[in-house]
Amino acid sequence: RIHGKIHPMVAVLTIGDCELLMLRRIQGRQGPLQAVFHTEMQRIDGHVQTPLQLARVDDRVDPEFDEELALEVIERGSAVHCVSTYEGDIIVLGSDGVFDNLFLDEIVDICNEAMLPRKPGDFVPTQPALLSQIAKRIVEESHAKSRVGRGGLLPETPIGRGGKMDDTSVVVGEVIEWTQAHAKIWAKVHREREWNSKFSCGGMDNMPCRSCQTGAKDVDEEEVDLSRNHSVSSRSDYYRGQSTVESEPEDEREKCVVA
Repeated sequence: RIHGKIHPMVAVLTIGDCELLMLRRIQGRQGPLQAVFHTEMQRIDGHVQTPLQLARVDDRVDPEFDEELALEVIERGSAVHCVSTYEGDIIVLGSDGVFDNLFLDEIVDICNEAMLPRKPGDFVPTQPALLSQIAKRIVEESHAKSRVGRGGLLPETPIGRGGKMDDTSVVVGEVIEWTQAHAKIWAKVHREREWNSKFSCGGMDNMPCRSCQTGAKDVDEEEVDLSRNHSVSSRSDYYRGQSTVESEPEDEREKCVVA
C-alpha cells in the first residue's frame, strides 16, 4: 500500500525507454479487458527513434526494494506514477521493441483473445502458462511488423511503416491477492537471499562456486511456489504473479526464451 491509500497501489518508476500498460475489466468480470493506465517513454526532442534513456531512481534503492528507501524516492521522484489496482488487473511491461511496433489496441486485443471473459463467481488467478503464452505472442507480433505483407507493403506501426527490428523484452503479470501463505513463502525466500549475500564466495559473477549455485537454485524453487493458488482465508495485500519473455531480432535469433 502506498501513502496509506485505501486501495492497493502500483508505483511505476520510469527507467530507460520501457513502458507499462495496465488492463482492467471495467464492465465487470464478464466484460473485455480495457486499457486504464499507460506510461510513455520520453524521447529526445520528440523524435520517435531517439528515446531518452535516463534512470530516474538513484542507487540507494537496493535489489530487495527496501520499503523505506523506496517510499522516499517515490515521494520526491518526478517520474513516478502511482495508480490504484484491483485483483484481476493485467500488467504488461515491455521494451521499446514492443511499443514501437505494436499499437496499444493490438496489445489489448492479444490479451483479450487469450483471456476470455470470466464466469460469475469467485476470482480465480490466471495460470502462469497462459501469461507466458500472451508474452510470447506479443513478442511474435512485434517481430512480424518488420516483415513485408501483402502487396509488398510493410505493416503500420506507431513509428511508421515497418517499425524497427529490435531486441524485445515483455513481462505479463496479473494482480492477485497476497495472503499469509504467500507472505511466509516470501519471507523464507528473503532469508535465503540474505544468507547467500552474507556467505557467498565473492567470486566472478559468471563463475559462482558450487554452494552459491545450490543456494540460487533453492531460491528459484521457492519463488515458483508463489504462483500456486494458496488459501485466501487471510488477506492483507496484493502481489503480481508474472511471466517474462525475452528475445532478439529474428535475423539474430529465431526463438524466444521464456523465463
